[in-house]
Amino acid sequence: MSRTSFNIASSSSDNIAETESCAEQTRRTLLLGALATTACVGCSTRTRAGEDPPGSDERPQKGDRLVFSEGDSEGKLITAADLTPGGPPVHAWPQDPKTSVVRSASRLNEILIIRLDPAELDEQTKARAVDGIVAYSAICAHAGCPVTAWVKSDVGDKEVFKCMCHNSEYDPRAGAQVVFGPAPRRLAALPLALADGSLSVAGGFIGKVGAVQQG
Repeated sequence: MSRTSFNIASSSSDNIAETESCAEQTRRTLLLGALATTACVGCSTRTRAGEDPPGSDERPQKGDRLVFSEGDSEGKLITAADLTPGGPPVHAWPQDPKTSVVRSASRLNEILIIRLDPAELDEQTKARAVDGIVAYSAICAHAGCPVTAWVKSDVGDKEVFKCMCHNSEYDPRAGAQVVFGPAPRRLAALPLALADGSLSVAGGFIGKVGAVQQG
């Protein structure tokens, strides 16, 4: 074979090899692109998963379990044994027992739970209680601030719920009626039950939740 023909053959071989190399590179590029697209889809799914799940902003439903909304026990089921007789109250969220979704997407769902002497409860309050444990909305009816304090009343010798924004006070023994301050009405009450030792919701809120302007 002449040098000329050898060079032509070598050139052809080089072209074929280069073509195959380009094709392989193209396949790799397409594969990496597909993987990147899949990764993006995964990221998108994770982003959606980070959003509030369905049902998380719904009001408490009958059968919902109650879980701690703060502190070291946040997210754990609340049992009667977790509550100190005479207070202070604990803050809670309702949780769907079927999906385990905590209804924490709306601040209007936060609940105050306290254990009192059953003998101190009026008849209507006692009917919604379980073993002296009562539950109310944690949102003040005046301006929608959170009710955070358990203190001696400014107008009596009993401890009461108190909103520190404008000093409204509520007596949980008597349906959380207003005993002091500018709040126009009592806190919404939440009937309770016991389910396998844990506290659960026996019915929806009784009364309006939150302030008037919150709708």
